[in-house]
Amino acid sequence: MPKTALIEHRPWLLASVIAACAYYFLWNNPIGELYLIILKGAGVGLLAVYAFRRTSGIDGAILVVALALSAAADMVLVLDMRAGGALFAASHLAAILLYLRNRRETTSASQKMLAIVLLIGAPAISYLVSQDPLIAIYAVTLGAMAAAAWISRFPRYRVGIGAVLFVVSDWLIFSELGPIDLSPLPSILIWPLYFAGQLMIATGVVQTLRGERPTK
Repeated sequence: MPKTALIEHRPWLLASVIAACAYYFLWNNPIGELYLIILKGAGVGLLAVYAFRRTSGIDGAILVVALALSAAADMVLVLDMRAGGALFAASHLAAILLYLRNRRETTSASQKMLAIVLLIGAPAISYLVSQDPLIAIYAVTLGAMAAAAWISRFPRYRVGIGAVLFVVSDWLIFSELGPIDLSPLPSILIWPLYFAGQLMIATGVVQTLRGERPTK
């Protein structure tokens, strides 16, 4: 990557990681709910800025929308879980559109099988751990997002795994609402898994889209 690109764009990734780490260590501190909500949204919000600065065209715009919706969902979720869930579902729908527009030309039988497992398993396990039909309905979009990411042409070991980390993070959230007690894992792992997944997705998609742009 040219030095000018490093100077102009890499700081958005660094700022995103700093904001996410700060939220992880401060979320239960009495520094003010509003500040924590803003800090929480800044993690993925800055990834959206990074994607906006580094991509162009329809696919780049869809990525930015998906990340921006997730950032909004992160903040709204603190105040209203259903509204936050609706925003996350919208984010998943945008991501599904992006991945389906960029399907891999050839997909092996094992890759297709794993996509099916994600599509079915995400809502099934979400219901198992939460015992909530509404969460299972939301998780249909979650599973479809992960399945579509896995069969997309984006780097599977970055974007695909990032989507799987997103799913696991949500499962841990849902476990706090149901009869299965997994503590202390949710409080320790939810945010790192979620943000790592979003970071992998954002950088993987941007890297691929940037590779298609003519060199200036």
